[in-house]
Amino acid sequence: MSSMIEKKEPPVMGYEDIEETATVMHYWQAAMRHKIPILSIVAACITLGLIITLLMTPFFTSTARIEINREQDKVTNVEAVNARENAGQNLEFYQTQYALLESRSLAERVVRAKNLTADNRFFQAFGVDPDNDGLLSAANNSQSAAQRNERMKLATEILQSNIGISPINGSSLVDISFESPNSNLSAEIANAWVNEYVASNLDRRFNSTADAKLFLEEKLAELRQRLEDSERNLSAYADNKEIITLSSDQTSEGKTVSQKTLASANLEALNNELARAMADRISAESEAKQRFGDKTALANATLNRLREERAVAQADYAQLMTQFEPGYPTAKALESKISALNGSISDEEQRSRTGTDARYREAAERENTLRKQVNLLKSEFRGERRDSIQYNIFQREVDTNRQLYDGLLQRYKEIGVAGVGTNNVSLVDRATPSERPSSPVLLLNIALAMFIGVAIAAGYVLVMEQLDQTIKDPSELKTKIGIASLGSIPDLDKEDILSSLTDKKSVAWEAYLSIRTSLTFLTEHGIPRSFLLTSTRPNEGKSTSALALATVLASSKKRILIIDGDMRNPSLHSMLGKKNNYGLSNYLSGDDNLDQLIHKGSEFEFDAMSAGPIPPNAAELLSGTRMGELIASLNDLYDTVIVDAPPVLGFADIPLLANSLEGVIYTIEAGGAKLRDIQSSIQRIRSSHAHIFGGITTKVPSQSSGYGYTYQYNYGSQASENA
Repeated sequence: MSSMIEKKEPPVMGYEDIEETATVMHYWQAAMRHKIPILSIVAACITLGLIITLLMTPFFTSTARIEINREQDKVTNVEAVNARENAGQNLEFYQTQYALLESRSLAERVVRAKNLTADNRFFQAFGVDPDNDGLLSAANNSQSAAQRNERMKLATEILQSNIGISPINGSSLVDISFESPNSNLSAEIANAWVNEYVASNLDRRFNSTADAKLFLEEKLAELRQRLEDSERNLSAYADNKEIITLSSDQTSEGKTVSQKTLASANLEALNNELARAMADRISAESEAKQRFGDKTALANATLNRLREERAVAQADYAQLMTQFEPGYPTAKALESKISALNGSISDEEQRSRTGTDARYREAAERENTLRKQVNLLKSEFRGERRDSIQYNIFQREVDTNRQLYDGLLQRYKEIGVAGVGTNNVSLVDRATPSERPSSPVLLLNIALAMFIGVAIAAGYVLVMEQLDQTIKDPSELKTKIGIASLGSIPDLDKEDILSSLTDKKSVAWEAYLSIRTSLTFLTEHGIPRSFLLTSTRPNEGKSTSALALATVLASSKKRILIIDGDMRNPSLHSMLGKKNNYGLSNYLSGDDNLDQLIHKGSEFEFDAMSAGPIPPNAAELLSGTRMGELIASLNDLYDTVIVDAPPVLGFADIPLLANSLEGVIYTIEAGGAKLRDIQSSIQRIRSSHAHIFGGITTKVPSQSSGYGYTYQYNYGSQASENA
């Protein structure tokens, strides 16, 4: 039956597919390495977007609907005689009406109708401060025609930028919408827009009550002239008496009740400065009376730095005195440095005392100067108060003329629409205050914030990947440091690896078994007869890897010996549960009894030689010929000799050890040592003319190595084959 089963060949991936898959996997692994910063950035952006949305001023939109009908003169009772012409004229008519609804003149009518130029709350609702824009309050009598026009222009621009005209297709209905931070204001402006559009339409069509309008126009011209004259008198008197008004308060009727002048503002500001100057003088006087060494001295950064340098120098000098005499050159140099620092500290203390006295004198002089200026401003303010009596008389005249002018102007507008007949514009729906804001839209802003967060996170990952100069993937060994990759070890705890070596189906066993396979292709005779394992720095997994390789090699009935070559920090005896009473250091010191120095057999089926007692200088022991003689004699007794060597950086042991062995296997922790340190260590090994077989990447994260999938797949395949 098995012969009848058709075997399908797996699809062959091309080079481009493999390269594309590798690129995608590279980006995925980079994202998984930085998943916490990515999630933090996205969460921060979403939170910031939420906060900004909640802090944004909500805008409410109110809509009024009108109907615009085209009136036609009916010459005969026959309708639709000129249907085609009317079709074109209708289009032109409605386009004209839409343009009129968006016109600047209509916006100005609304401004005047709602008296928005005098309503500061209207400007504040849209975040506009007319005073900061160089404009005075609308009820300020010192306001010139240019300033009034400027306020009118500003209010008109606000209305035009927030109004919306939306014709409904296939009908004569038009929606007029207004958007503002206040729902009631939006409804008022939308309704006012409709009202003023109807009024303007009627003004263009009818011209009734001409006599009354002419009378009002003459009166308005007379009142306008009186208002301008009173404003000029007020301005001339203020200029003559040098009364400069900064702000004023008005009642609901438009009367000016209080004003703030430049003299009063200057007096208030200068009096505040005098109070601060008195506080500064008192503080400086208090510091000048205190002896040096208090908090002022503690706040002196230069003095603190000099004292720290002196403390460091004294500590170095004390350390040298434990080893050398006072006449030692380095000790003399430190003693001279300490003396120089003591002098600098004394100079800095004297300079700080001098600076405190100078600050006190400056504070006292500034207080006296400000006090004189305050007295001068008091005299000026008293004179201004006497002149303000006549100024208020002129101000009341201006207020009265303006009220008369505004009332007559309003009456003139009302007379203008009197006697109006039918109108072709009718109101369908009035605008009502909206209960919910139309903007901002929370979901849209959060989606935008999420998109921005993902973009920032992607940029962060790209930058961090460029700045991260470490080996993260076994494939980078060849491209970045020029050595072959012999295999990789997943990121497991040290105890997990040691305990899992007894299980030949464990992840650690499979990883080191693949490395053993790579070792068989290193030399002509297969697995090297002798090699050492080293790393850039401690704790990169070289000792564990040496023990694991010895275990895997011994499982194939090979005679394996592992030597703890790190005599400065031995660890093999503790992993095997042995004592470190004798070992490599004894042999290098002259003890030739190998049977006593080698621990025969273990639970891992190999022999071991511990480092032995820690010598005073391991480099001197390795510099002789004893290490080479030991390896030569052991090669006659064992198939492979593995040396667990110390790290490269900071020690001179590796160049001495490497010459005695057949080659070096370099252990690199994924994401551990910097690339420049690894390259420096590799160059140091090569400078000793040692042969580097390749490298082992340890502590590879699961998302980078794919062990979770690979080994489960291998076990499943093996189980299927056994079945």
